[in-house]
Amino acid sequence: MYDVTHWIAGRPEEGTGATQPILDPATGDQVGTLHLGDAATVDRAVEIGRAAQRDWAQVSLSKRTQILYRMRQLMLENVEEIARAITREHGKTIGDAKGEIARGLETLEFATSITQDLKGGFSENVSTGVDAHTMRQPLGVVAGITPFNFPAMVPFWMHPVAIATGNAFILKPSERDPSASNIVARLYQEAGLPDGVFQVVHGGKETVDALCEHPGISAVSFVGSTPIAQHVHRVASAAGKRVQALGGANNHAVVMPDANIEFAAGQIASGAFGSAGERCMAVPVAVTVGDAHEPFLAAIRAEAEKIVVGPGEDPSTDMPPVITKDARDRVIRMTDEAEQAGGTIVVDGRGLVVEGHENGNFVGPTVITDLDRGHSTYTDEVFGPLLVVMHVNNFDEALELVNSSPFGNGTAIFTASGHYARRYQEEVQVGMIGINVPIPTPVGYYSFGGWKDSLFGEHHAHGPEAVSFYTRQKAITTRWPHQDEHLESSMSFPTHD
Repeated sequence: MYDVTHWIAGRPEEGTGATQPILDPATGDQVGTLHLGDAATVDRAVEIGRAAQRDWAQVSLSKRTQILYRMRQLMLENVEEIARAITREHGKTIGDAKGEIARGLETLEFATSITQDLKGGFSENVSTGVDAHTMRQPLGVVAGITPFNFPAMVPFWMHPVAIATGNAFILKPSERDPSASNIVARLYQEAGLPDGVFQVVHGGKETVDALCEHPGISAVSFVGSTPIAQHVHRVASAAGKRVQALGGANNHAVVMPDANIEFAAGQIASGAFGSAGERCMAVPVAVTVGDAHEPFLAAIRAEAEKIVVGPGEDPSTDMPPVITKDARDRVIRMTDEAEQAGGTIVVDGRGLVVEGHENGNFVGPTVITDLDRGHSTYTDEVFGPLLVVMHVNNFDEALELVNSSPFGNGTAIFTASGHYARRYQEEVQVGMIGINVPIPTPVGYYSFGGWKDSLFGEHHAHGPEAVSFYTRQKAITTRWPHQDEHLESSMSFPTHD
């Protein structure tokens, strides 16, 4: 048993006294206690952050990048500690936890080049004797509200760029797996980041609303479900803040008849069942085109049936438990409803029991086909190890099916045809696209973001768009007349002669 507290002003702080248990998904047992915050906790963190940010914004870009380089090295030296904390609280395998840390570090590495990304523009003699240039400055104190499924990677999409550009950052991680964020806070301090520039506050809706409404916070970044993304966007925007709110998904992978079916099945199984399907870029829907349907069903059944389900710390485990008993019950309920509606259960994970972990949140890989396109098991975001296989006659029907979804986060097509791949990437209404790649999450020096109900706000996450999100531009026009020079004043609007 351990305690997880807030991290404010460079040290642990218990806050209001309200607490919540931290549970191990593999056993159902309580492993720790989380201290929760409220509006007063947020107010204190903002006050500390504002004071720290004023000094941090004056620190040279060279000094900032030196701290970020040290932070990168400390992260590498502490991967094992962070990964085990993630596995203990989230349930995912150690290898998967290390993978998300590595992907998060891509954004930290991008932020170390902030000296280049903050270079302004300059134009000489835009008018006679007049020059123009631009500069970007930090917003002030900004906040990030992040989900349980990537307790290291998703926060790293936010705070390295926010900090590198001169802001102070307040992180509100998921209360289900909070420890990774506190470890990161400790490492930032060891790297030399001034106290108050990175802080962590824990809590539920009251803490979220306080961050969205606080007048001392200039911007809010969010990743989570679509209903909460809409709430955050609405509340924070009404409070005058800049907002990027990444919502849910129901990503489709199209399998063309000319695809390598075994390859496609292996890749889609990884996308559907990796991390128990608890990824916003997971693949909960496969769309088979024409003659690909029956061979794909046979191949995906073989892939699903060989997956080893167990606790994340076991090296032999392929797929871990889901995060809560409610999440497990949701997968079972959706499978029941699909079967009752006439769906065919190709692989059934409902009865799975992991020996020695009977109270864990385990459910096996599940594959369903023959569902109507209006059924909720197909249309809703499952966020669990359930794959629905839809069948269409041709490419145009597949494209129409994908584009009819209210979500537009990620998608993939498996094909040997450059013609269909090119058409798909041009015509599909989705923000991130994989060609023979099941999970097309962009690398850290590109930006991440979906379309439609998968994103609320104008800016995507990490990469170049994050620099724009966490800064404001100034445009400066300059003239340096000689002290004896006389210019006739004019009441006309100035021109550039």
